[in-house]
Amino acid sequence: MAMSILRREGRRLLRPIAAIRSPLASSDQEEGLLGVRSISTQVVRNRMKSVKNIQKITKAMKMVAASKLRAVQGRAENSRGLWQPFTALLGDNPSIDVKKSVVVTLSSDKGLCGGINSTVVKVSRALYKLNAGPEKEVKFVIVGEKAKAIMFRDSKNHISLTVTELNKNPLNYAQVSVLADDILKNVEFDALRIVYNKFHSVVAFLPTVATVLSPEIIEKESEVGGKLGELDSYEIEGGETKGEILQNLAEFQFSCVMFNAVLENACSEMGARMSAMDSSSRNAGEMLDRLTLTYNRTRQASITTELIEIISGASALEAAK
Repeated sequence: MAMSILRREGRRLLRPIAAIRSPLASSDQEEGLLGVRSISTQVVRNRMKSVKNIQKITKAMKMVAASKLRAVQGRAENSRGLWQPFTALLGDNPSIDVKKSVVVTLSSDKGLCGGINSTVVKVSRALYKLNAGPEKEVKFVIVGEKAKAIMFRDSKNHISLTVTELNKNPLNYAQVSVLADDILKNVEFDALRIVYNKFHSVVAFLPTVATVLSPEIIEKESEVGGKLGELDSYEIEGGETKGEILQNLAEFQFSCVMFNAVLENACSEMGARMSAMDSSSRNAGEMLDRLTLTYNRTRQASITTELIEIISGASALEAAK
């Protein structure tokens, strides 16, 4: 709702400018847009009203983003404890060379949040270039409307799955685990690379890549002495084989990493939106100050012109007598 109102007020703001810059307008009127006294006070008042409305909307959106950020930030910090034990156990080797890679790109469904979406898309494309090859296959899983719109332009054939409106309801582990299960069922992979924005502060976020290996690759790396963390230091007891345990661990690891990544990305989105709306509010205030000065000058010029005309008319009548 707020974004639609913002677009409507933006169109109202641009309408007087288009009228003044029409082909039928004189050069004096074109100069009037830059501060010459030919602008009518009604045009300036309309622009001031539009800017004030936009400023109110951006301030409200900043407050809403701040409220949502406080609600999600604590959960994101607590969720970091879910995936860290898996990193210690199975390791995190983003440079591992595999034949089938899947890049999971996390973005937002809405805009007006700075460059967080373009950043994860750039990192995803860089991962594609690094892992693509003659005998290698790289696929994308897109989460979020903004990354979907960007990636569909040039990578449509490489996208296996798209998910939107994930943040429509409050995020919880059950919801994200269902998403992770859908991804595991619909794609074949040797390595899953989750690209997201890790939250640091309201004004800082870091593009991050988390790697989840398939059970087969984990077992293979374990046999050849690859970098896998502390897995080999544990003994397996019970009736389950090592392959079954690795399968369960890989699925649980992916759901935990996805849960943390989604929350971190949501925090980064709200922080970036707060910064963007704060900058927009300040810019609207500066524009309003300039328009107020232009309005006062135009109004004063109009009053001065009317006084000159009255005095000139009175002098002409007096001279006629």
